[in-house]
Amino acid sequence: MFKVVIASVVLGAAMIGLIVLLILGSSAYTCEVCVTFRGRSKCRSADGTTRDEAVRTATDNACAFLASGMTASVQCGRTPPDSVRCEPPD
Repeated sequence: MFKVVIASVVLGAAMIGLIVLLILGSSAYTCEVCVTFRGRSKCRSADGTTRDEAVRTATDNACAFLASGMTASVQCGRTPPDSVRCEPPD
């Protein structure tokens, strides 16, 4: 019984470690995107495993500040960004 408990604890710790490693090591790109929507502007940064993912996430984050409701959020998300600045992976 004691061996099963120890094995379970070790396995659980290994799984938690793997999850943390995957989360912390998953962002390869960091991008800052500036969006203007309905006369208001916002710049936000985001990380992503690809450049497109980081740009999309930063755009969505900026639009969260600029738009209210689903329709406006979709419209804002389709608005071309004013600027995009990305740092490539190391």
